[in-house]
Amino acid sequence: MEENYASDEVLGDVRISDEVVANIAVIAAGEIEGVSYVVGSGKPNEFKNIVGIKNHTKDLRIEVCEKIVSVDMAIVVKYGFSLPTVGKAVQERVRSSIENMTGLEVSDVNVRIAGVDLK
Repeated sequence: MEENYASDEVLGDVRISDEVVANIAVIAAGEIEGVSYVVGSGKPNEFKNIVGIKNHTKDLRIEVCEKIVSVDMAIVVKYGFSLPTVGKAVQERVRSSIENMTGLEVSDVNVRIAGVDLK
């Protein structure tokens, strides 16, 4: 688990682990209407009602270099929602949540629609 500097103040350093950044991304994505869940977030995998998922090994990846964050995530969208609209909303929410909570800069949020939840 890597830790990243958010501040080099006179009192010392504040380090934020990649796991914390990942948790922020998962929670932020889950707040978007139409998102069933984030693949790789530890949710139970009940794939019998999911259409389109072929590879379950691709999951959430966070890369932090210096103070720049890159996010790769896969989501399952509830049936009936616009896939591009949900994907864009996830990108925007994840970026703003990470930047507001950590002070780190988000360079990109890559969202892959891994499936559609028919429930």
